[in-house]
Amino acid sequence: MNKRLYVDFHILQTVPPSCINRDDTGSPKTAVYGGVLRARVSSQAWKHAMRAAFAENAQLDVGKRTKKAAELVKAQILALAPELDADKLAKKALENAGIKFDEKSKKDDTVTKALFFMSTAQAKALAELAVEGSADKKQYRDALKAAPSMDMALFGRMVADDPSLNYDAAAQVAHSISTHAVQNEYDYFTAVDDCQAEDNAGAGHLGTVEYNSSTLYRYATVNMVELVHLLGAEKAAPAAETVRAFGEAFLFSMPTGKQNTFANRTLPDAVYVTLREDQPVNLCGAFERAVPRSAQGYAAPSKAALAQYAQQMYSSFAEARAQSFTVGSGLEELAPAQTAKAMLGALEKAVRDALAGNEVG
Repeated sequence: MNKRLYVDFHILQTVPPSCINRDDTGSPKTAVYGGVLRARVSSQAWKHAMRAAFAENAQLDVGKRTKKAAELVKAQILALAPELDADKLAKKALENAGIKFDEKSKKDDTVTKALFFMSTAQAKALAELAVEGSADKKQYRDALKAAPSMDMALFGRMVADDPSLNYDAAAQVAHSISTHAVQNEYDYFTAVDDCQAEDNAGAGHLGTVEYNSSTLYRYATVNMVELVHLLGAEKAAPAAETVRAFGEAFLFSMPTGKQNTFANRTLPDAVYVTLREDQPVNLCGAFERAVPRSAQGYAAPSKAALAQYAQQMYSSFAEARAQSFTVGSGLEELAPAQTAKAMLGALEKAVRDALAGNEVG
């Protein structure tokens, strides 16, 4: 198998007036890049949307991040031995594995001190040990370390109380930024009281919501060798299927902030995917100089800037990509365009072949 294999996803996506990811004041998140203010969507927001997309696919093995991990183990204990005290056994099983509970909680002393990421297989393994009456703490820790779900392998797990339970993420997702400068705007809105007196012409509620619109550059990368290691799969198929699911979720998911207010759900304008055998390459440098305002809008000039910058990188610093795919118009000089479904199928096959040691290209 190749010692290095990365799948890079580059997406340009235009979003109309919206506030899909806001800060603590309710304002759309922003960042200064290239000396100008850009719209920004955090990596956490898009990863949460991706995990929600994973969960909607019944064929995918998806974990749960929760403070109620004991409930997950309890459900598995009840399935195995409903006559036992499942609440007590579930809590004890997690304590044996090194997970600490929030004993100061006034509402529920079975909630963990921090959010904990657990797969169904791990919950089941803990339940089996609890039902068997095992007191070996190493067995419980081993159960929590083995069999991660696909999203746990992709996005990692951090356990402050016991770093041995950590997973390094096989995937990295960048904060999305606009390819151009933005200026946040305000929508002043009113709500009418349907049952107010006829002689009262005032509004029942007044308010403002801040928003912006942008063409975003989105980037993510998956370390396929690390993904294979985390999934514990000796064969390439599970990892190839996982990166296809990752790509599909990254293309089609969207954070839901203020979705009902703005109905801003869009699809990408263009997608560029590469297999690399040297290192991941984020192409955000294409937009360090903000795309200027023009009659063409921002999407078309952004595509041209991305294609030009990618070719510049390949001719000077980065090794040529092993294989490339594009979806949508405007990036054909980088690779022939395909439909999203065809691209994902071709990507899965290319990754499978590369992991199996076949030539890619």
